[in-house]
Amino acid sequence: MFDHAYGSYMKYAYPADELMPLSCRGRVRGEEPNRGDIDDSLGKFSLTLIDTLDTLVVLNKLDEFEDAVRKAVKDVRLDNDVVVSVFETNIRVLGGLLGAHVMADLLRQQGNRMQWYQDELLHMAKELGHRLLPAFNTTSGLPYPKVNLRYGVLNPLSRTGTESDTCTACAGTMILEFAALSRMSGESVFEKHARKAMDVLWERRQKGSDLVGTVINIHNGEWVRRESGVGAGIDSYYEYLMKAYILLGDHVFLERFNIHYSAIMKYISQPPLLLNVHMHNPTVSVRSWMDSLLAFFPGLQVLRGDLKPAIETHEMLYQVTKQHKFLPEAFTTEFRVHWGQHLLRPEFAESTYYLYKATGDPYYLRVGQSIVEKLNAYARVPCGFAAVQDVRTGAHEDRMDSFFLAEMFKYLYLLFSEKNQLPIDIDDYIFTTEAHLLPVSLSTTNLTVGNVFQEAVPVRQEEDLFTHSCPSTETLFPNNPSFAKSIRDSYKYLTGVGRAFLYRVKLVAEVSQTPEMEEVVPHVVQLISPPFLGQTVLTAGPAKFGMDLSKQEHGVTSPYTACGPIDNAVELKGRIALVLRGDCMFAAKARRLQEAGAIGVIFIDHREGSNSEETPLFQMVGDGDSTEEITLALVFLFSREGAVLTSALEEHHNVDVLLLPKERQLGCGESQKESKGDILHFIVILCAHVSLSQLGDELLHSEQAAGG
Repeated sequence: MFDHAYGSYMKYAYPADELMPLSCRGRVRGEEPNRGDIDDSLGKFSLTLIDTLDTLVVLNKLDEFEDAVRKAVKDVRLDNDVVVSVFETNIRVLGGLLGAHVMADLLRQQGNRMQWYQDELLHMAKELGHRLLPAFNTTSGLPYPKVNLRYGVLNPLSRTGTESDTCTACAGTMILEFAALSRMSGESVFEKHARKAMDVLWERRQKGSDLVGTVINIHNGEWVRRESGVGAGIDSYYEYLMKAYILLGDHVFLERFNIHYSAIMKYISQPPLLLNVHMHNPTVSVRSWMDSLLAFFPGLQVLRGDLKPAIETHEMLYQVTKQHKFLPEAFTTEFRVHWGQHLLRPEFAESTYYLYKATGDPYYLRVGQSIVEKLNAYARVPCGFAAVQDVRTGAHEDRMDSFFLAEMFKYLYLLFSEKNQLPIDIDDYIFTTEAHLLPVSLSTTNLTVGNVFQEAVPVRQEEDLFTHSCPSTETLFPNNPSFAKSIRDSYKYLTGVGRAFLYRVKLVAEVSQTPEMEEVVPHVVQLISPPFLGQTVLTAGPAKFGMDLSKQEHGVTSPYTACGPIDNAVELKGRIALVLRGDCMFAAKARRLQEAGAIGVIFIDHREGSNSEETPLFQMVGDGDSTEEITLALVFLFSREGAVLTSALEEHHNVDVLLLPKERQLGCGESQKESKGDILHFIVILCAHVSLSQLGDELLHSEQAAGG
């Protein structure tokens, strides 16, 4: 697979930055239609070649590596009049040059290859580092997001320097490459600036929650976007705190990471989900979808030594790939497609590799096998591998990003390889966020300039160097595959792919922030009109907002309503709406139906076969916005109980029901007396663009009808 991808790039695209696998030609910036910020990765510096160099060594393609290094040294120029992303150029090009230099130096020392090599790649890395430094010329120390390779930032010819904002990851993903460059070159200026940027982000964290936002002003350090998560915009900042400790041996980075990590696990992690929250009000979830970049996080949790949530989130992601073939660029908390694009991103493969190394469980080899098979089946084209424009249609996009060669094949090859099959000892290196290899021995480099560097802690001779990195796989993770399996089994059918729909502890949609010990009070939907007369009682789940059905006539509420315009508002007025779960949040549906005049909502699970006997009840929660204005009575029925109600509707057209806590249902002794006259008596009607005769299974189980 690698030969096909790399060979296609070299045959059809080199020296262009990227391969266009559908057109079978190179992508040259300025010669193809402008794609906006995406093109800021392209600097006319043979991006894919440089990003792939150390992958060639890992895959034991040493002849190809030596040839590629010669090409890079001879052909690549770094002084082009091009505006590039500081972040992307750092992780892909600077990281690629440094990783390749480390590999070339190693091969040279072994005496069989690269004897001609005289640190040319390191000299190129140093030149590029100096061309990136002007981006740090800000009052805060946070870098500009873009720089002109030839003219810098403030030069009149630079065509950049007007930006005021950057993402947290953009500013916080410099320390590995810049510190490595400083320690390899002896010039402390690079590490100094990268550390300053990390210091600013740490100081600007929200002190109450210890979370950071997504976008920050580079001049005054004020937050521009305050949502906090572990995906796009923030991801590699957290990654680089942990890895900076591993690479550099500086405990400051580990201490900061641990504080952030505690906050992440307190507010953002809702196993198996990772939900974005507001940094100043972290109990509020700010969106109902997750992006695919967070797939790296289980791998970081393995480095942290926190295996259980890593297994949980990874299993959730695997179930999503089973459902959609690939991880969509974004997917909802109900695991539906939010953005259908798949760019051949490697983060899921990365976490799979880490989990296999941590557990020894062959299950993760099978996960890797599925990645390989799907890439070959759905992304392979005659001239390489093509990104997927939409996982729902399988349509391709004419792009093969450099990270596909830099990361995907590296992690997959390492997943299936034994250590003795590799030309290097992989434990001697830390992966950058672009999977470039930097030696952990840099932590012993005693480079002290001013207050920038702390002197490295000496390594005792009797200890192996790797014991000073984390985690020690020998002590943390005994080879016990059943441990991982016992955790995975709880999430085996999370997305509905497979036999049953068995949710454990916390359910999908919007996960309740309720403490684990808080009991979910069962509610019921009781059919009281003839011929049911109270004998048909359906177990229902409550909501954390809306009417409190345990008080007087009101019932527990939930956070969903119809997702589109309500066309039958006249019929709805004063009645209870019957609505399928899915497509948008409970609270969004509830607001819309309340505006239409409904006085209650019964949500029905769209997942066929779910029922209250096999699936734990859960409380519906809000969507991040205030739910105080929602006063509807809201309950949730699983699919099987919902089918009873819809069948009754189909047969009798109007059905009178009571919505109330289970202990207050009619026919339960004293509660029968008190319920008469103080429980709302509702008429249920169908809120959908269908006639009652069309209801049945098709409506209940059709995902397309969920908006009704």
